[in-house]
Amino acid sequence: MKIEELEAERTWLAFDPMRQLRPHLTSAGFVRLVNEVQRPQGYRLIGSWDAESGRVVAAIGFRENSSLAYGRYLLVDDLTTMPNMRGRGHATRLLAWLEREARRLGCAQIHLDSGTHLHDAHRLLLRSGFTIPAFHFSRRL
Repeated sequence: MKIEELEAERTWLAFDPMRQLRPHLTSAGFVRLVNEVQRPQGYRLIGSWDAESGRVVAAIGFRENSSLAYGRYLLVDDLTTMPNMRGRGHATRLLAWLEREARRLGCAQIHLDSGTHLHDAHRLLLRSGFTIPAFHFSRRL
């Protein structure tokens, strides 16, 4: 299992796993949004390869952020694994990679929002040392 950062010219490699989390996006739309909107805001994309198929089967997208409440932290926007590849350690290894990167960058925390219906993801996050310190509220306009 190989984990490495995907630079802009390789963003497309993460589309298949990201499509599981963001089904409204097309391949071209995903690449355009990541490269033209999110990357300029500091978004970084990391892929996890399946050794057998040689394809990216899991991905994590994040950015560095800071706030009065948390100081410097990494904010995970996206964490996803292809359904047929779940339970093989890809997400766990991506989170371990992210923790090392957060420490290297001098961040004190990692934050991640997860949909209330994603119970398998919640179990993974809790096993990985995450806690649920607050509710996240939103309002559509």
